[in-house]
Order: sequence, then C-alpha cells, then structure tokens
Amino acid sequence: MKIFLIGIGGIAMGNLARMLQEIGHEVSGSDQNLYPPMSTQLEEWGLSPKSGYRAENVHGQDLVIIGNAVSRGNPEVEEVLNLGIPYMSMSSALGEFFLKDKKVIVVSGTHGKTTTTFLLHHILKEIGLAPGLFVGGIRKDGHPGFEVGKGDYFVIEGDEYDSAFFDKGSKFLHYKPYYLIMTALDFDHADIFSDMEAIRVQFRRLLRLVPSLGKIFYWEGSPELKSLVKDFKFTPSESYELDRRNSVLSYKKSILKWKKDGIAIRPKLMGLHNHRNAEAALRVAHTISPELTEKIQQAFVSFAGVKRRQDVRFEDDRTVVMEDFAHHPVAIQETIRAVKEGYPGYKVISLFEPRSATSHRNVFQKDFAKCFVGSALVFMTEVFNTKKVSKDAKLDVKKVCSKTHANSQALGIYCKNPKDLLAKLRKMLPAFKEDRVVILAMSNGAFGGIYPDLVSLAEQR
Repeated sequence: MKIFLIGIGGIAMGNLARMLQEIGHEVSGSDQNLYPPMSTQLEEWGLSPKSGYRAENVHGQDLVIIGNAVSRGNPEVEEVLNLGIPYMSMSSALGEFFLKDKKVIVVSGTHGKTTTTFLLHHILKEIGLAPGLFVGGIRKDGHPGFEVGKGDYFVIEGDEYDSAFFDKGSKFLHYKPYYLIMTALDFDHADIFSDMEAIRVQFRRLLRLVPSLGKIFYWEGSPELKSLVKDFKFTPSESYELDRRNSVLSYKKSILKWKKDGIAIRPKLMGLHNHRNAEAALRVAHTISPELTEKIQQAFVSFAGVKRRQDVRFEDDRTVVMEDFAHHPVAIQETIRAVKEGYPGYKVISLFEPRSATSHRNVFQKDFAKCFVGSALVFMTEVFNTKKVSKDAKLDVKKVCSKTHANSQALGIYCKNPKDLLAKLRKMLPAFKEDRVVILAMSNGAFGGIYPDLVSLAEQR
C-alpha cells in the first residue's frame, strides 16, 4: 500500500512512518521547516520527506495519514478531501495497522505516562514476551520509543489529546485496551479542554473500551480516578499504591524495597512518583507472568530511564545539572521532591519555562507560586510564545515570581527569556560557592538551547 503522512516531521508521525515501512508499505510524507534530529532520522530511514505542502504530493496515494498539528486550509488536506482519497489520523492508523489481534496495554493519565510505558515495555521484553511499543520519548540507552513487536502484547502511551482536526476525541480512544493503567488525573491541555469535566468525559469513554476479561489499574491516591472507577462496574479494577497489602514495592524514608522480602533496591528512577509508576508497571507484569517474579525484578532494576526525565547533563562532587520535562504544577512539585531525596544536602535551583498550552495560560496562576517548595531559587522565563494566548488569559509570570517566596519559601526571579535567565543565574550562582547545588531545568520544549551553557557554568564552579 502507498501511504503518505502529512506532518511526517513530528516525532510520533516519523516513528509511525518507520513502523509502516518495516511492515512492508511504501511510505512517503511531507512537512515544513524540518530540522534535526527528526529530519536526519527520516533521511537515514530512506523516507526523504517532501519540503512544504503541495496538492500534487498526495496524488496516487492509497491512504493519507494526517497529523494532529495539520488543519483545514493545508493544500494537501484540501486535495485529499476534494479527491476522496482515504485518510485517517495517526492514532487511527496505529489501531488499524499495529494493534489488531494484540492484547493492548494502554498507559494513560496526566503524569508519568512516558516513563511507565517505557518501563513496562522493557520488563515484558526482558522476560521474553516480545511486545510492541509506541511512546512519545526516547530511552536513555537510545531506544527510540517504537517497536513493531512479534508477541501478543503491545504497550502504548495513551494520550488524552485530540486525534486530528476531523476527530476531536482523545487519541487513546483508538487503542482498545485489554489492560489499562491510569496514573493520575489533573486538569491539563487547556487549549482543547474547557474544564475538568471535559477531560473526565474522555476517560469515561476510555474505561468503556476495556473488556470484562481485561483489567484496570489506577492510582489509589487520585480522588478523580477513584470516582471514575467507582461508577464503572463492567471490568475488574485494582488500585495501586506503594506499601499496601498487595503492593510489590515498599517506600519508606526514601528507601525502596521489595515488599515481599524487604530487600532494598536502587533503580535508576528517583522519587515517590516514579516508584509509584513502577508499582503500576510491576503489577501489570506480574498479572501477565506471575511465575516470572525474579526475571521481572531484574528487568526493573536494569531499566535505563527516559531522556528529559531526571536527565543528568552534568555531575561532579559539587554541582548537578538536570533536565526534566515537568511543566504542570503537580509534576514540578514531585520532581523537586524527588531531587531533594536523591541529592540530600544539595541546594536546588529551579529553572522553569512556561511553554505548554496550559502552563502559558493563567489557569495555574496560583498553583505555580506554590509548587516550587524545596527550591532555594526559582528562575522563571516569560511564557514561550505570547502571541498564542490573549493578554487576559496569559500567565502573569512576574506576579508568580513575586509570590513564590511566600508560598514556596523560594525566591522567585523573573526572566525575559532564556538568555536573560542565564545572565541572572551567572550573577547569583557565586552566592552558593560553599554549597553543593542541583540546577534543575524544567520545560516541555528546548528551553532556548541553554543546556550547554548550564553545563559550562557547572564546570566553572
């Protein structure tokens, strides 16, 4: 089949293109303003995407897959509609080409999806089940986040974001889970969800897709998830939390242990939230292969972690530079807490770029002032793109910074942009010359490419 992807340069779309190529389809695509690493990767795979969007690009195609960043008015989209060429969203294509006849494990929730998905796939692969994988990230050992898989299981990150301009349902509604993990449920994606109830609607629809022979695993500490599952009676469900009666893991005084034998373990994941994610992955793995407990444990300990999640860019005996994807107040709070536990005695200097569709709005105006507890300083840039949100809806970063000390016991410092942040950090860092320091940079984007400069600052200490 000849398949064309509009918007092939996105990481998820590019990975899908490669998977389709691996199963024998003739794949091509287009995008604009392509840049490394995806542009280079596509070339290496022999996909050579067309630069820019032109109507003739879709001629002669059997199927067109349209990315969710593409909208009406795109010349290729208009030609697809005018000529009646079959089309579908990325999430529909995953369901159609890779999830049929599989026992699909969907990992959903506001936080922790990527890490939990990668971890569960790693465990199942290490115990010999050859699962498929699709997740929006890269593992620290270089695994690209996708795998066709030859076994019966497929592990996929279940994003609640909408699928395409013609399909406003959440992506995870196309994945038909056999096992469903729900890690957390908080308000997010303010660009597409008007309120919390709009998000609940999507998760209720997701619950209805899990068969009665499958199972739902949900975090016990989330009132939202407990309420959703309480009202759903058709599929067995199991709550998870660390150190409960049927838990795999115990977590006390920052020490993680196997609950059954009390043996302390040191995985590469830091913090209560990550160990809670691990509990979910381990529960599912034990449900699938209860006879392989020892191999499951070994696989968990060997997991490399995920890039841009607690990703250490530099470390010596005085300074650590860490990158993290955190951009929601809950994620920021949990990340700082994990760093404080992982590096006891260190001062944490938090850097934050409000970049996501929700964080650059004033939805969390009060929450951002409260979530940096544990930091000594907080450097916060102006929102990434002020043109994407109206003045009335925009996060007031200066106001947040003025209130962090009262609410988080951390001095907030407003920065016009990443360059300004670096200049102010450079001036204030000497005040910590007697301290060991973690410089924690949090953004769901590139943060202005400041990481080499942060490493340079750390080396100079």
